[in-house]
This record gives sequence, structure tokens and C-alpha cells, in this order.
Amino acid sequence: MPMLASGAREFVSALAFCLATVTASSAAHAADDPPNILLVIADDMGVDASPCYPVGGQKPNMPVLEELCRTGVVFENTWSNPECSPTRATILTGRYGFRTGVTAAVLKTGGTGIRLDELSIQRLLDQQLDNRYAHAVFGKWHLSDGENGSFDNPGLMGVGHYAGIMKNGDYWKWNRTEDGKTQEIEGYATSVFTDEAINWLGEQDQPWFLWLAYTAPHGPFHLPPAELHTRRDLSGTSGDIAVNPLPYYLAMMEAMDAELGRLLLSLPAEQRENTIVIFVGDNGTPDEVVQLPFRKFHAKSSIFEGGIHVPLIVAGAGVTRGGQREAALINTTDLFATIADLAGTGITQSGDSISLTHLLTDAPGLKRDFIYTEYHDEYYKWRNGWAIRDARYKLIQSGAGQRLFDLIDDPFEKRDLLYPDPTAQTRAIAENLARAAEELREN
Repeated sequence: MPMLASGAREFVSALAFCLATVTASSAAHAADDPPNILLVIADDMGVDASPCYPVGGQKPNMPVLEELCRTGVVFENTWSNPECSPTRATILTGRYGFRTGVTAAVLKTGGTGIRLDELSIQRLLDQQLDNRYAHAVFGKWHLSDGENGSFDNPGLMGVGHYAGIMKNGDYWKWNRTEDGKTQEIEGYATSVFTDEAINWLGEQDQPWFLWLAYTAPHGPFHLPPAELHTRRDLSGTSGDIAVNPLPYYLAMMEAMDAELGRLLLSLPAEQRENTIVIFVGDNGTPDEVVQLPFRKFHAKSSIFEGGIHVPLIVAGAGVTRGGQREAALINTTDLFATIADLAGTGITQSGDSISLTHLLTDAPGLKRDFIYTEYHDEYYKWRNGWAIRDARYKLIQSGAGQRLFDLIDDPFEKRDLLYPDPTAQTRAIAENLARAAEELREN
């Protein structure tokens, strides 16, 4: 039996026991017992590829994530940006891309890196809490360019410690950067990032905020080490991967899940009980492996649902709505205020960010009327534009003009309500959404 099976069973059993001890009274942590915060970012993982979401025909075997879904809150309406860099910038700053200038993948297609004068979540925690939280980032950064001075050192953005890869690369032989110094190393990236995180966590004697950004399941698609996945019918040859990439993509997610379980099991039980886990995808699934009812060119790098509708699961310390699904509108900007709120800063709203912590406990709190996303890229210009939605309707504004969709009756955007003959009602809906977007961009 592969190691994954026993390791996953051990993790699920241990996590279930720990989370069973979390009661409603633990939702508000005492001032002397703030929670540890683990943010896990999966790269190129849309809802069609994620367990816990009823979209897509084939799913990876991810028992760790499934247990987080079972014991935490699954958010059903979370929007990211269509590519990795702008989404990471929204989490880091709590601000939309038109404010930070990060609206496409940095370097790959001419995207702009994050400015050093932005207030990062790490800087905010240090300022508000007098350096009470230790913090680190491991894995993919992909927010720096050669112009902004932080090309090889996220510490210039306030990150306490960084080790990982500055942008995407090979999984087996890659350039590892640690606090401004880079060298080529060998080692399976998903495992190396986990090792680095485990080692850092073992050194901490204060509350911590860990940003763990896996490159998985972003390409290049490949066959992970056998002990990290359950798929035994794959040859791993380049020819097989080229003609049938989906099972390899799923195997990469299984490997990520196994390593996340290893990290959580490495925590002492008391520390794990006081840790909240936030799991999020950074954008939708790539064209090569997107699954119906999403489709090619309406996936990653597009502002259709296949490119921006991502999984978000929150579980652990203080979460009393175990196993519930939440339909509130969430943007990845909201993770900034959420992390600040969880850490005890008293901040529940900042810039374009609204804390979702009240949705973890049924407490009163702010909810969004709209969520917004955008994409502006020098290479994929025909995909450029923005989108905004309310609880039901979504407006897309791009070079092709306006499109309006009813996401309740038509969640996969098959019928444009503005084509060919919009009604007075649909025109009014589009105008109201466009006005909301204009007001947002002017504020």
C-alpha cells in the first residue's frame, strides 16, 4: 500500500480529533493566545479540479483537503484574478490590481511587479502588533520584476523570512532563493517547500503566520514521486503527458495534499489545535486540463468563471461552522483583512478587503454587495477587461464589448443576456453593474 494511504489516514484521524475539541467558545481567542495562521495557495487550481465543489468530472484524491472541507467552511463564490501574480498581490495588499499595478503575470507577459511602498500584510502585522507574529513565505513568490528592487528578496516587502522560487520553473531542478541569495538545487519542489516550512515552524516560540505557496499543480505537468499520489497507471513519459495531461495534473494535486498533511502532522497537537488553515486557489484551471462545463479560452487567463472562480476553504481554530457551505461573495483581496482580523489587530476592513472571519462563526459582520476582477496583459490583449457581479448577475467588459450572465440560472455563462436583443430589464441590470464598477474604480 503506498505511503500516501497510511499518511493520509493518520492525518485525517489526527485532524478530526483536534478539530472536534474546537467549541463555539474558542471562536474569540484570548489576547494571550492568538491563533497561528497557515495560508496555503494552490497554483492553477480552479473549482473544477477541487474536491468539495460539484464541478468537473474527474477529481484528485485529496483526503487532507476533504477533511478541511468537512470540518471547516467551504466558500462557494470566491473570485481571484485570472493569473497568479495579480491574485497574490491582492492577498499581499488587500487592494485591486488597478491600484497596485499588478494585473497580469509578472515577467512572463510584461506584467509589472509589486511596488515596494505597498503595505504588505506582514508589515501590517508588525506595525499593529509590535512584531508579535513571526512570519515567513515559502514557495512561489512571482511578484517581483527587475525594476522594483525586490527581484530576489521578498524581505524588502516586510516578509520575515523567505525561501522558494521567484516564479515558475522545473519541479526537480530549480533556482532556490533564500532571503536574497539564489542557487540551483535539486529536489522535488512540493516536498522541498514543505520541508522548509516544517523546519521554520520547529524554530518558532511565538504565534506565527505562514504563507505556503505551492507551485503545484501549475505546469510543467509531470509524474510526482510515487509515495505522494495514488495513480499507478501513468507512465510518466513526455509523450503520454502531452496527449493526456489531466491525470498528471490531478496527481500533482494529490502530491500537494500529501505534503500538506505531512506539515500539519509535524505540528505538536496543542499547536495544531490553535492553528487556522486557509486554503485557496490563485486562479482557474489551465486550458490544457480544464474540465467541462468550463472550456478552453474560458479558463485560466480569462475573466470567465473558469478563470476566476476558485476554491476557498477555512478550517481550524475558532471555526465553529464546521462542514457548512457559505454563499457570500468573496474576493481574494479579503484574505488581507481576514488575516489581520484573525491575528487580533482589530482591523476588519482595509482598502478593497473585508474580513470574512464572522462567516466562520455566524457572528454579525460586513458582507459584499459586489465582487470585482480584472485582467490586463500585453500578450493576451484579446482577453483583457474586467468583470463585476452581485448575488445573481455578472457583467463582463472587454474588447468584445459587454456581456451579461445570470449566474443563478446559467452558472457556466452559456447565454449572454445582452445578445442579440437585450430587454429593458437586462439593460438596466448591466448599467447598474457598470456604475458599481465605475464607482469602485473612482474610490
